[in-house]
Amino acid sequence: MEKLPTEYDFDIKELYSYLETTFKSRIVILDGGMGTSIQKYKFEEEDYRGEMFKDHPGELKNNSDVLCFTQPDVIREIHEGYLEAGADIIETNTFNGTSIAQSDFGLESIVYDVNVKASQLAREAADKYTAKDPSRRRLVAGAMGPMPRTSSLSPDVNDPAFRNLEFDQAKDAYKEQIRGLVAGGAHIIFIETIFDTLNSKAAIYAYLEFFEEVELERLPLFISGTLIDAAGRTLSGQTVEAFYISIMHAKPFCVGLNCALGADLMLPFFKRLSQIAPTFVHAYPNAGLPNEMGGYDETPESFAENVSEFAIEGINMIGGCCGTDKRFIKCLAEKVKEYPRREVPKPTNLTLISGQSEFIFHPSFNFVNVGERCNISGSIKFKKLIKKDQYEEAVAVAQAQIENGAQILDINLDDGLINGVTAMTKFIRLMLANPDIAAVPLMIDSSKFEVIEAGLRNCQGKCIINSISLKEGEEEFIKHGKIIQKFGGSIIIMAFDESGQATGIDDRIQICTRAYKIATEVCGFLPQDIIFDLNILTIATGMEEHSNYAKDFITAAEKVKELCPGVHISGGLSNLSFSFRGLNDLREAMHSVFLYHAIQKGMDMGIVNAGNLPIYEDIKPELRDLIEQVIFNNSPENDHNERLVKYATEEKARLDEMKSKGIKKEVVVAEWRSGTVEERLSHSLVKGIADFIIEDTEEARQKYATCLEIIEGPLMDGMGVVGELFGSGKMFLPQVICSARVMKKSVAYLEPFMEEEKQAKLAENPELIEQAQTTVLMATVKGDVHDIGKNIVGVVLACNNYKIIDLGVKVSVVDIIKKAKEEKVDLIGLSGLITPSLDEMVFNAKEFNKNGIDVPILIGGATTSKMHTAAKIAPCYKNNAVVHVLDASRAVVVASTLIDPKNRDEYKQEIKEEYEEMRLEYLEGLTEKISFPLEKARKKKLHIQWERGMIKRPNNMGVTYFKEYDLEQLVDYISWDPFFHTWQLRGKYPNRGYPKIFNDKNCGEEAEKLFNKAQAMIKNIIDNKLLTARGVVAFYPCNQVDEDDIELYDNEDRDNVIAKLYTLRQQQETENGQYLALSDFIAPKETDIVDYIGMFACSAGFGQEELIEEYKKDHDDFNIILLKAISDRFAEAMAEKLHEDVRKDLWGYASEEKFSNKELVYCKYQGIRPAPGYPSQPDHTEKKTMWEIMKVAEETGITLTENLAMDPASSVSGIYMAHPQAEYFSLGEIDEDQVIDYANRKGFTKEETEQWLTANLSYK
Repeated sequence: MEKLPTEYDFDIKELYSYLETTFKSRIVILDGGMGTSIQKYKFEEEDYRGEMFKDHPGELKNNSDVLCFTQPDVIREIHEGYLEAGADIIETNTFNGTSIAQSDFGLESIVYDVNVKASQLAREAADKYTAKDPSRRRLVAGAMGPMPRTSSLSPDVNDPAFRNLEFDQAKDAYKEQIRGLVAGGAHIIFIETIFDTLNSKAAIYAYLEFFEEVELERLPLFISGTLIDAAGRTLSGQTVEAFYISIMHAKPFCVGLNCALGADLMLPFFKRLSQIAPTFVHAYPNAGLPNEMGGYDETPESFAENVSEFAIEGINMIGGCCGTDKRFIKCLAEKVKEYPRREVPKPTNLTLISGQSEFIFHPSFNFVNVGERCNISGSIKFKKLIKKDQYEEAVAVAQAQIENGAQILDINLDDGLINGVTAMTKFIRLMLANPDIAAVPLMIDSSKFEVIEAGLRNCQGKCIINSISLKEGEEEFIKHGKIIQKFGGSIIIMAFDESGQATGIDDRIQICTRAYKIATEVCGFLPQDIIFDLNILTIATGMEEHSNYAKDFITAAEKVKELCPGVHISGGLSNLSFSFRGLNDLREAMHSVFLYHAIQKGMDMGIVNAGNLPIYEDIKPELRDLIEQVIFNNSPENDHNERLVKYATEEKARLDEMKSKGIKKEVVVAEWRSGTVEERLSHSLVKGIADFIIEDTEEARQKYATCLEIIEGPLMDGMGVVGELFGSGKMFLPQVICSARVMKKSVAYLEPFMEEEKQAKLAENPELIEQAQTTVLMATVKGDVHDIGKNIVGVVLACNNYKIIDLGVKVSVVDIIKKAKEEKVDLIGLSGLITPSLDEMVFNAKEFNKNGIDVPILIGGATTSKMHTAAKIAPCYKNNAVVHVLDASRAVVVASTLIDPKNRDEYKQEIKEEYEEMRLEYLEGLTEKISFPLEKARKKKLHIQWERGMIKRPNNMGVTYFKEYDLEQLVDYISWDPFFHTWQLRGKYPNRGYPKIFNDKNCGEEAEKLFNKAQAMIKNIIDNKLLTARGVVAFYPCNQVDEDDIELYDNEDRDNVIAKLYTLRQQQETENGQYLALSDFIAPKETDIVDYIGMFACSAGFGQEELIEEYKKDHDDFNIILLKAISDRFAEAMAEKLHEDVRKDLWGYASEEKFSNKELVYCKYQGIRPAPGYPSQPDHTEKKTMWEIMKVAEETGITLTENLAMDPASSVSGIYMAHPQAEYFSLGEIDEDQVIDYANRKGFTKEETEQWLTANLSYK
C-alpha cells in the first residue's frame, strides 16, 4: 500500500469555504448514474477483463469498478460528459470499491488501487473543466456504496442472530476505500445509497477514525440514504427521520436521499428530511420507478420537470441516479437555474434518538419510560432466561415492556457467569429481528466498556449509552466519550468521580458540571445528548445515612438542570426499593410515588418496569402517604422507615400464606388471546409473535381434518395479510422476516403430524408409494441477498409435499444448473428483489436453454412482474414454460398445475399464448426501440455447428400429390380450440380448452351445443362426400446462401438452382442476443453439406362454395359460418396430419415419434412449418415460388389471388424445416437498410417491397 500524502494537493480550508459559499448561493448540480452510462457501452466480459485481468479466474462482467483500469478512457469520457452537461460535482466510479464488494469477484487485493485510480480519473476530468472556468470549481466526490451485505439483518430466516457482515469488517473495508480515495485526490467523501444504516455507521466510523489516524483535516462528508418502499423506509426498516438521527453525529456537510424511488415518491420523505436536518440537503432520484422491464420510462425533459418539485420545496444539491445520464443532467441543470437554494434551518435543541423509528424528546413529554426488565439486575426472570440460553423467551420480555409503555429499552447483561460481549451481541440481534422492539431506541447498559461497544456494533439506530463516568479519571472518560461519538449515541453520565459515587446534593452537582464541560467541549457531545444519572440509591435500609438518598436526588435534579442546560436526568428505579425484594407490589408503589415528585423537579427519564407501574392516585392513600414520608425522610414521629418495614413484613407473611394454600395471582391474558384459533394464528403471524404459535397450532390441529388444511387455511390467510400489508407499504421487510419465522415454527410443529397423515394415506393407497415426490430447486439469483419471499414459497410448497432444495442467496447460474441436473429437479424457482436481478434472471434463462435444462421455471420477487417475465425472460427459455408467480399463495396452484399430466400441457400453452400477446403488446408500446443495422444483426445470427451426418435425407424426394385425401383420417387431428374462438367462446382456466370448455360456467353449455352441431355437420360431410381435400408435399436439396437466402436444387450435386427462397432477419433488440432469419436453420453452402427443405400446400375447401349456395337459398347464415369454420379445421387438420407423415415417413427424420393429438397441437415435435405471410416471414410473395416449383395450381387446384391469398379460403401452405434448433419467431419491425437489401435480392423496387411489408416497417 502506498504511503498517503501528508497534505492535500488543494487548500482544504479554501475547499470548505468554496462549498459553503456555493451551497448558500445556488442549487448545486450533482452528476447522474454512472452505471446507466456504462451500460450504454454494452461491455462484454473481455471488455471488463482487459489486459490487466485477462487471466483472472472468475467472471468480471458488471464489476464496473475495474473499468477504471481496463476502460479508463470511457470512465473519463462519462465524467466529462456530466461536467459538460453542467455538473458541479462528479462521483468516482467506486460504488463497489470495498473488499467486501470485490470479494464477490475475487479482487479484494485491488481495492486501494482502484479507488486511487478512480479518483485520479475523476480529478483529471474535473481539473480540466475547472481550468476552463476557474470561477466555477468542479469537484470530485469519492463514492462509497452500501456493500452487498447487511450488518443489521440476518440472511437466514431461521437464525436472526446470524450476520454475514460484522461491523468491524465493514468499518475496516470502508477505511481501506477512504485511504484510496484520499490518495487519489478526491475532494469529498460521499457515503451513498444507504439501505442498511448500520453499514453506513461503519463507514462513518471509518471516516472519523481514518482522518484521526492520518492527522489530516477531514474532507467534507456527504451522506445519502435510500428508501425502498411506499412507507418511506430503508431496507433495514428505518424511517427517513430515524435514518438521519442515526447518522447525524457525523455532522455531514450535505445529507439526502437517492435511488430506489422516482421523484414523485421520494419527495414527501425528502420534505421530512429537509425539516429535521440542520445542514445542506440533496436528492438524486431515479428516472421514475423501474418499469416492468427493469428500465426507466422518464425522458430527460420529464425527469427535469418532476425533479424541479424538489427545487420548489427547497433543496441545496440535486442530481440523478438510476436511469439518468448526461442528457438528464443537462435538462435538470437548465430547469433548476430559476429556483433559489434552500435555507438551512437552525439546529434543534431537542434530544433525537432512534430505533427503526425516530424518537424526538419533546418538551411536552413529562417522562420517558425506559424498560427495565431486560436488565439482569432488574429482573430475576430475565436473568434466568439469559443464563439458560433461552433468548427467544428473553425477547418476549422486551416485547412485554413495549406493550406496557416503555419508550426505550434498557439492556444490561452484566453477570460474572455470562460472557457479556457474546450475550449482548446475540440478544440485541434477536431483539432487532422483532419489528415492534426494533422500532424503539435501545439503552446499552453495562459497567464494561467492551460490552457497550458490542452493543453499539449491532444497533443501526442512535442508542443511549449507559454509562460512562469520571470514576477512572478524565483520560478514560474522554477516550470512551470519543469512541461513542464515532458510533453515534447519547450518553448517560453517572454521578461518579475518582473519589467514588455521589450520594449528596453538592457532590452530585460538582461531578455533573465538571463532566458536562468535558463532554461538550472535548468530546463534542451536544448538551441534549447528555443524560445524567444522579444515582437513585436504596432507602429504608435501616441505616440512617441512607435516609436522605431519595430526597437529595430530587433536589439535585433541579439544580443540575439549571446549571447544565439541555441535559436530561435519569435513574434506575429498581435501586430505590431494593430493600424489599420479593414484594413487587410494594416496590412498584414506591417507584410510582418517587417518580411523581422527581419528575416535577426535573427527572425526565428513568429505567422503569412500565407495565407494572401503578398510577399515583390509585395507590392506597395510607400506603402512599407512608412512602412519601420515607422518600422525603420526614414524618411527625420520625418512625416512617420502621412503619414501612413493618408493612413489608406483614405483606410478605400474607403472600407466604397465599402461596402455602396454592393461591396464585390472576394471570392477565392479552386481549387478542381470547379470539378464535384462526384469529390468534393470524395475529401471531402478522405481529411475528412466536410465544403461542405452538399451542395455537395444536388447537387448530384438533379442529381441522388435516394439517395441510391448517397451512392452506388460517396460516396462509395470515401470511396473505402479511403480503397485503407489505405490498401496500404498511409493513416492511424485517416484519415480514419475523412473520416468516413464526410461520416456519408452526409448520415445523405440524411436520411430524403431516408425516403421520402421509403414512396413513400410503397405507390406505399403497400405489401412491410408487409416485415420486416433486422436487423444486429454489435460489435467489446472483447479486441479490433477499430471500424472504422465496423462503415463504418454499415453506408453502414443502407443506404441500414438495421436496425443496434451497440454494440460498447470490446463487450463480452455474450452481443452479449443476444442482438441477444432479437432483433431476422438476421445477426451478428464481427469486430476486433488486432491479439488477431482472437481468440476472434473463441471463439464467439463456444459460438454462443452452445447458439443456428442460423443466418449468417459476419467477418471483418484489421487483419481478408478469410483463417482464413475458417479454424478457420467457423468450430466452424455449425448453419449457416460464411462469411469474405473484405471491406464495399462488405458488402451490402454479406448481401443481405444471406437474399435473392432465392439465400441464394446456396450462403451458395458455401461458405461452398469454405471454406472447403481452410481449407483442410491450414491443408495440415502446417509444424508443433499439435496432441493429442489418450487417450487425447478421453477425449475431444463430450459429449452428453443422456436421456431416446430422441431416436426414427425405425418404420421398421430389413432389407427392394428394388428389382426394380421406377426410375421416383428419377428424382426430382437428384442433377444436380455434373453432370455439371463431364463435367467441373462450373458457377460463382450467376449463379453457377442448373438451374442458364444456365445464366452463359461462360458455360451457353453449360450446357443447355448438360442438354437437359441428359433429353432425362433419358426419354429413364425410358420409355424403360434400367436401374434398387435396394437397401437395415436396422435398428439395438446399443450402443457405448470402446469409439470408435459401437456394433450392434439383439434385444433390447442387449444380442447378431451381429456385431461391428469401428470408428476413430480426433487427429489433432481442433478449437472447440472437437475430434470427429462417435461413439460419439451413446449412450454409460453404459447409459443403447438403441440406433439405420441404414445402406443402393443402385445402379442404373444395365443394364449400356449392354448399354455401344451398344454405344461402334458405337464408341459413348459421350453417354458412359453421361450414366455413369446419372447412378451416379440416384444412388445418390436414396440415397437421401431413406434417406428422413428413416427420415419421415422407422425410422420416423422427420415425420413432409418438405424440398424442393434444401434444401435436402444442407443437412438441421436432421441426417447424412456417408460412409466408406469418410472423417469421411476413412476405406473401414467397408463395409464388412455392406454387411455381410444386405446380400447386395445376395439380391441386389451389390457386393464388391477386393479393396472394389462397383459394379455396380453407387452405394452408408452408415450408418444412427439420433441424432440432428450428423454432418459430416473430420478425418484428425491420429498418430501411434491410428493406433496400431485400428488395435488391428479390429484384423488387423499394416501394413494392414496402407495400408487402408495411406492417413490419420501423419507419414511415
